[in-house]
Amino acid sequence: FGEVINGGFGLVLDGNKNAAINCQNMLFWDVNNGVARRAWSGNDNAQFQIQRAQQQNKKLKVTLRNDVDPYLFKHVKIPSKL
Repeated sequence: FGEVINGGFGLVLDGNKNAAINCQNMLFWDVNNGVARRAWSGNDNAQFQIQRAQQQNKKLKVTLRNDVDPYLFKHVKIPSKL
């Protein structure tokens, strides 16, 4: 197995006039990246929240998951050899 290195992230908040804006933007995008990943994995609450976030901020564009009709899973025929 390989090793993983997390490069991390640093944000300088030095008190200048842009620091608060930079902090708000970073937190908004970072949090919504996590919410989007959870929505894609099937979390219904995350799906609801990411849609809500997109309504509140028109710059946020997330490809939403498309659920498969359970009927298809019951009736799909998978060949024994691919």
